[in-house]
Amino acid sequence: MEFAVIQTGGKQYIVKPGDVIHIEKLSGYDDKRPEKGAKITFNEVLLVDDGDSTTVGAPFISGAKVEGTLVEEGRDRKVIIQKYKNKVRYKKRIGHRQHYSEVKIDTIK
Repeated sequence: MEFAVIQTGGKQYIVKPGDVIHIEKLSGYDDKRPEKGAKITFNEVLLVDDGDSTTVGAPFISGAKVEGTLVEEGRDRKVIIQKYKNKVRYKKRIGHRQHYSEVKIDTIK
């Protein structure tokens, strides 16, 4: 069983070939939006296990990369934030929708 640990968007993900991961919106693409099917490369690989041996980086493994295909970009469901203070007539209600990208992992190198 081959897997890797990658870092993107300030978070770490355990990925295997064929997985579809739900990550924060990929940065660096603001001026030119990637289309569905675009190839994405993750260079910040923390750990690679190929079934026989495990390689751990300090902090990253040089030369290792994980390649994937962009499946979808969108926005998550709305999260409601409410603030309330008793007896002072203070109420505040706002919402937030986080942008996300879904990437299908193709290969681990």
